[in-house]
Amino acid sequence: MKISELEIRQFEECDRKAVIDLWQECSLTTQQNNPNKDINRKMKVNPELFLVGCVKGELVATVMGGYEGHRGWINYLAVKPAMQRQGLAKQLMQFVEEKIAQLGCPKINLQVRSSNSAVIDFYAALGYGDDRVIGLGKRLEKDC
Repeated sequence: MKISELEIRQFEECDRKAVIDLWQECSLTTQQNNPNKDINRKMKVNPELFLVGCVKGELVATVMGGYEGHRGWINYLAVKPAMQRQGLAKQLMQFVEEKIAQLGCPKINLQVRSSNSAVIDFYAALGYGDDRVIGLGKRLEKDC
């Protein structure tokens, strides 16, 4: 079943608790990433690309898009577990991809844990492929 009445809009401060609850329900939060700090950081850069999806007024999905002038990025794509596999993530991805493309972005990157084969398959179905690169990171600020 596909839910077509997904309302996609920009994040608003009143969404904060529902967003964090959703991320926790989807196991997207880690000890290294404080979700409140992540939201605060996002609101300083491309806040118009921090999107939420609602069905009948209930926040059920999120995505953080970004573009720094070279590549676009996708973070925090989440759909309420009870509503997954109904086309919501695909709708949200298409919407954020269009917004990023409108900024002149030539390519979008995202990172998925190599053990998360279901999510890798989801992104592959949307046209994303393995760039055969190794993701490296360095924390400049500790969140905990």
